[in-house]
Amino acid sequence: MSALLELDACCKVYKVGAFGKKQLAAVRDVTFDLRAGEVVSLIGESGSGKSTIGKMILRLSPVTRGTISFEGQDIASFQHGRLKDYYRHVQGVFQDPFSSYNPIFKADRVFKLIREAYFPHARDGEWRTKIEGALEDVGLNPGDVLHKYPHQLSGGQLQRLLIARALLLDIKLLVADEVISMLDASTRIDVLNLLGELKTRGLGILFITHDLSLGNYISDRTIILRHGAMVEAGATARVFGNPQHAYTKMLLDSVPQLHSKWTPTPPDERARRVSEEDLEAAPIVIIDEDHIAAIGRPE
Repeated sequence: MSALLELDACCKVYKVGAFGKKQLAAVRDVTFDLRAGEVVSLIGESGSGKSTIGKMILRLSPVTRGTISFEGQDIASFQHGRLKDYYRHVQGVFQDPFSSYNPIFKADRVFKLIREAYFPHARDGEWRTKIEGALEDVGLNPGDVLHKYPHQLSGGQLQRLLIARALLLDIKLLVADEVISMLDASTRIDVLNLLGELKTRGLGILFITHDLSLGNYISDRTIILRHGAMVEAGATARVFGNPQHAYTKMLLDSVPQLHSKWTPTPPDERARRVSEEDLEAAPIVIIDEDHIAAIGRPE
């Protein structure tokens, strides 16, 4: 099966400092692909470049070097009508659902904007049926959420509304950037299961998170990022079950254990576990089938 989305040696460099004389590499030579009906997780700490990658895919930030291709075409070449068509197939949902709504308008105004842009000739009854179908697809009762203001709905309901908004289009790829980090635990699993259901329908999902447990729960493949570079990638079971890079091991060691009480780790032990030298970028090597890591240097 050909890839739906492909990133090839993508870099994002910002000019910083006085007069922009310095450069900050937010993303460094990131290469991966994503297929229809697959969930790929981008995992890393704050500042690892994962959200920047999502913004580049959504054309919210230009690529400095490298290419991003959707269905074999470089998205940097998309203009006007072709770009509008791209957004018919590729949508994003972000961390804070409340910031996606204007509090002075009812929440379902987001559907009106989609109608004006993509379905201007749809009849009222036809459009109402389409909205109700999308809401039911994301587990919402139309009567509970339509004609309500954002403050009258929960964070989980607002996130589901945004996913329903995307489903009104002929969506093929969803960029889900920390979509459940602001939700309570009981709502998180509902949204995760919804993403899993959408995956079974053939939707490709890029799941951006800092939470390893969530990535392990939902994703087919996992990419570990540090300082904008890929340090490990592959099938989720292989990356989590046989981590090779020191940074991946450190992240896994940092996950709280449900049945264990917290005990402090001495500073010298932390330093022994992972030195900065261990975390420096190294050549990517093949560990196993569908598992690569940046470890060691060739002789």
